[in-house]
Amino acid sequence: MKRRDFLRTGIGASLLSGALPLFGGLESVKGMPASTEYDLAAVRGGNGGDMFDRAIEAIGGIEKYVKSGQKVVVKPNIGWDAPPERAANTNPDVVARIVQRCKEAGASEVYVFDNTCNKWDRCYRNSGIEEAVKAAGGKMIPGNTESFYKEVDIPNGVSLKKAKVHKMIFESDVFINVPVMKHHSSTRISLAMKNLMGVVWDRKFYHSNDLHQCIADFCTFKKPDLNIIDGYNMMTKNGPRGVSVADVTNLKALIASSDIVAADAAATKMFGLEPSEIGHIKIAHSMRLGNMNLEELSISKQKMA
Repeated sequence: MKRRDFLRTGIGASLLSGALPLFGGLESVKGMPASTEYDLAAVRGGNGGDMFDRAIEAIGGIEKYVKSGQKVVVKPNIGWDAPPERAANTNPDVVARIVQRCKEAGASEVYVFDNTCNKWDRCYRNSGIEEAVKAAGGKMIPGNTESFYKEVDIPNGVSLKKAKVHKMIFESDVFINVPVMKHHSSTRISLAMKNLMGVVWDRKFYHSNDLHQCIADFCTFKKPDLNIIDGYNMMTKNGPRGVSVADVTNLKALIASSDIVAADAAATKMFGLEPSEIGHIKIAHSMRLGNMNLEELSISKQKMA
């Protein structure tokens, strides 16, 4: 993407100039009042771990999602052999805090994996995620071999009718999806739904068979129990891998929701775009896989000191 085209999208012009308010396009969304807990939380201004703690409390606490004795699988973006400051992968501090809180809630095991694009062991190590997960008491598992995947039917898919899905998705009780918020050359943005491409083996099929429809189709088969979108560092151009730290804005943001479509819609607004501009979000909403109409949801917006 040329810089002038990037700026024309509103992503660069809004975020790099500081023209957007604190929560970007999400700022003007009033939403519905909450009874005891919110449908979605957006937090800004803290470190990754502390923003997660604030957000998860607003949507019911980790105990709502993780019970004692359960196995948890956490799926960050670990696709690229790049250091944390490049924002090609999920912030390791966010992943570590999620693992820690799951263990504190009584999880018997917390597994973390991705089907990486670059060499898997280098991605795990150089992203900082492997070290952070192990220190927090979690276990890294590989996703680099086809034998780890099981073929399943996706009967409600329009374009995606079958896929080979990592076995840990079936063997765990709780599925937590933790993408990084970033630009993507094929889909404009890469968020929660796009991150699920990392749980399938044969994802090249997506790119040649209506990418946006396939991304939405997978959610008819499996949706995460919880979605945490990491925007501590956000890649604003040259995604999904990025080129240098010049592609990154230190946004210090995090979004949490059990509704994958709502989470993506909120992050899209913070990115300076409208959910209806992103093909897979619009499709998923029309397929009733979640709600991109944020005005119909209760939203907690918090700024940390």
